[in-house]
Amino acid sequence: MLDFDLAALYEVETRVFNQAVKRNMESFPEDFMFRLTKKEWREMRSQIVIAYSESSDNQSSSSSQNVIALQKKRNISATAYAFTEHGVTMLASILKSTTARKMNIAIVRAFIAMRKTIVQYSEVVKVIEDLKERISGHDAQLNQIYEALENMLDKKADEEMKLEAWKNRKQIGFKR
Repeated sequence: MLDFDLAALYEVETRVFNQAVKRNMESFPEDFMFRLTKKEWREMRSQIVIAYSESSDNQSSSSSQNVIALQKKRNISATAYAFTEHGVTMLASILKSTTARKMNIAIVRAFIAMRKTIVQYSEVVKVIEDLKERISGHDAQLNQIYEALENMLDKKADEEMKLEAWKNRKQIGFKR
């Protein structure tokens, strides 16, 4: 999650949020938090503006004002911080407000739910792979069964043709 999204959730300004993080940098190793590159930040900003402009067509003009507010509140030359699940959890130790604690609990629960979904998805993928392996074996067996049935039907058709030919033959001899 990005710093300005987390700041909005914690109901603080991004500047205040980042100051608290900078004062506690030892709590955020690289696997907890990192800064976006300038290229990533440029691309991210363009996506934010596009997202807000698309949603402003459907909603009131307040969302376009959010873009302006985002640009006013943030030094656009400074790239945003991105926080991993562990970084978001660590924020609870540096942000002491009641809102911060409540939001942190909600975010951690969201990450837990996301992880459960990923685990369930992995299990579903494994079951599907197992089914594919079984079905591929069944396909070969079914093909053998179909071939045997076709042979049996061909033999029966041949026998019926021979029987029909025997009945329709030109008979010779005495008629009674």
